[in-house]
Amino acid sequence: MKKLIIPSKLNEGDTVAFISISGGRAGDADMLPRYRLGKRRFEKIFHVNVIETPNALCGSEYLYEHPEKRAEDLMWALENDSVKGIICNQGGDDSYRVLPYIDPQVIHDHPKVFMGFSDIATWMAVFAYAGVRAYYGPTVLTPIAQPGKLDEYTENAIRRALFSDEVIGEIKPAEKHTPIDWNTTYTIREGMKEVQYERFPDDDRIEDPNDPIPWTPGTGYKVLQGSGKVRGQVIAVCGGPLWQIMGTKYFPGPDIWEDTVIAMEHCSIYGSKLAGLHELRAFAAAGVFDKAKAVITGPLDDDSEETILKVMCKEINRPDIVILENADFVHRTPMTVLPTGALTEIDCDAPRIEILESGVV
Repeated sequence: MKKLIIPSKLNEGDTVAFISISGGRAGDADMLPRYRLGKRRFEKIFHVNVIETPNALCGSEYLYEHPEKRAEDLMWALENDSVKGIICNQGGDDSYRVLPYIDPQVIHDHPKVFMGFSDIATWMAVFAYAGVRAYYGPTVLTPIAQPGKLDEYTENAIRRALFSDEVIGEIKPAEKHTPIDWNTTYTIREGMKEVQYERFPDDDRIEDPNDPIPWTPGTGYKVLQGSGKVRGQVIAVCGGPLWQIMGTKYFPGPDIWEDTVIAMEHCSIYGSKLAGLHELRAFAAAGVFDKAKAVITGPLDDDSEETILKVMCKEINRPDIVILENADFVHRTPMTVLPTGALTEIDCDAPRIEILESGVV
C-alpha cells in the first residue's frame, strides 16, 4: 500500500465535528433524541467539544436531495482550523453521489481524523486516494449512541486509535456482542406490570443501567483458511458501497491493495447467496485480492463461508491467502477501530490480530 499521511491525535478540549456525509437520519425528528445522547456521551466520556457541520441535522430528505451540501460540510470541517476531528453520524447507501462535489486536494492539505463505517467505506477509499489515513469505526447513532451505555470495548478502541500516539497493539475479540437496536423505548416488569421507558430522554444522562440489552457471549476468532503469521496494511471494505464506485478514480487501485489485510464485511447480501457471490467476484475481477496478504471478516454463516472459499480457492487460485472471521468491525456492537494503512499482523495459530503501529501521531 502507498504511504498515507497520518492525522494528529485528538486531545481533551479539542473540537470534533459530527457530520452527515451519507444518511441524514440524525436530523430526523424521531432520531434527534438519540443523536443528542450520542453527542452528550461523546463529550462527557472523551472530554471534547462537539459541534455539528452546517447541514448535519437538516434531515434525511433534505440531504438525500442535496448531496452537494454533504460535500460542503466535509470541506467546511476540513478547512476549519478549530475542528480537529470529524466523526460520521451514520452510514447510509449513497455516498457515491457526493463525490462529484468534493476536492480531494482539500483532504490532502488538511489531514484530520475522519471516522465512520458501513457506507463510509466509500470515504475510506476517497481519503486513501487523497493520500490521507481515515478510520473505519463507530458512528454517532451506533454504536456511540447505543442503548444503555457506551460499552468498554468500543470506548477503549476509540481511545487507543484516536486519542493516543502509542502502538495500538492486540485487537482482542469482544467477549460479548449485541445487534444494532433502533427502538426508542424499552419495557421492564415492575411488580405485576410492564412499564415502558424512553431510551433517549432529553436530560443530561449518558447511560441507563436499567436498559435490558440482550448480550450474546462472543466465540472468538475463527481461522477459515491459512496458518502462521502474515503482515500487511489494513484497509476496510464494506462491499456494497465500494461496489458503487467501481470505475471511478476513487476506487482503490493496485497501489492501495498490494500487501494488505483486507477487512471485508461480507455476507449473503439481502439474504441472497448469489448476490454475495457476485459481490466477491466483482472485487476479484478488479484485482482486489491479487496481492493481498489476508482477509478478515465479521461472522460468516455457512453459505458465506462456502462462497468466500469458492472464490478464493477455485476461481482466483488464492488457497494461500489467510482468511480470519468474526472480527469486531461490522454492523453490530461492540466495534473496534481500523486505521487505514496501519501495519497489522494476523497470527493464525493463536488466533490473534495485532496492529503494530499507532493510529495517529
